[in-house]
Amino acid sequence: MRKMLVLLAAVALQFVGTQAGAQEPINIKFSHVAATDTPKGQGAERFKKLAEERTKGRVKVTVYANSALFKDKEELEALQMGSVQMLAPSISKFGPFGVKEFEVFDLPFVTPDLASFQQVTTSEYGQQLLKRLDARGVRGLAYWDAGFRVISSNRPLHKLADFKGMKIRVNSSKVIEAQTRAVGAIPQTLAFSEVYQALQTGVVDGAETVMSNVLTQKFYEVQKHVMTLHHTHQTYAVVVNKKFWDGLPSDIRTILEGAVADATTYANSLALAEEADAVDKIKASGKTTIYDPTPAERQEIKKAMMVVHADMEKRLGKDNIQQFYKAAGFVPGR
Repeated sequence: MRKMLVLLAAVALQFVGTQAGAQEPINIKFSHVAATDTPKGQGAERFKKLAEERTKGRVKVTVYANSALFKDKEELEALQMGSVQMLAPSISKFGPFGVKEFEVFDLPFVTPDLASFQQVTTSEYGQQLLKRLDARGVRGLAYWDAGFRVISSNRPLHKLADFKGMKIRVNSSKVIEAQTRAVGAIPQTLAFSEVYQALQTGVVDGAETVMSNVLTQKFYEVQKHVMTLHHTHQTYAVVVNKKFWDGLPSDIRTILEGAVADATTYANSLALAEEADAVDKIKASGKTTIYDPTPAERQEIKKAMMVVHADMEKRLGKDNIQQFYKAAGFVPGR
């Protein structure tokens, strides 16, 4: 009888152990609108790899690239509802989302190089800005850089007058819309997944985007010219559903924070290299001319765009803009 009880106890323990070992992993759906072979796409894949390895299978990450799960106008609402756990949207989307302070990143010519941009994203100001998302049920974890924005078109863009009357697809940011009008063009907001067809059919004449998107989304097939103005960076924020994130076991959350940090370093390290690689490949296609404006041409466009800074003080807050300037080391008028 005693042997039987010992045997039953052993079987019970084995069953419990088997059940624990078979416990379902925590599933994270990570959705974004870019191609896999972009800095953002590669950053997402790196996070997946690190998260699954470091949690030893307790977390499973499924990455949905190229708007495969949600279009860019749908994804933040889907995140709030818990239909997806993780995103990396353009921070321009946070204005319509109710956190318009993020649109300071769209103010032209404040971060003219990678160093000044990273000064902002790693500063206390940059981190405090991410915390503003908490009130919307979203936790901001990191900033990812995709490089400088460029402007594509089917007519040469060299000087300010060349923009007049152009319909340009832009991100849904009031700052970018105002900046586009300031140079005489007409801003158009479209879902990212619709841009290629809109360019192909002439619904829009051009797009403000980044060089890696010109390549991976094949915009160069339907756009003859690209101007490299170096006026703003395309910035993404890695965000999660706050309720989901706060509900994770503390050890898992700590591991995932580390995975995000390392994926961020990796993604940001790719931005400049990917930009240069995209330039080479676009030039090699022979379909698109890439134009770097002269200092005089750039200064003319800059002068027209800079009026947006004062115009946006009411929307973004003068103090918020000044904090952004300080974090970037930017001095107006210089």
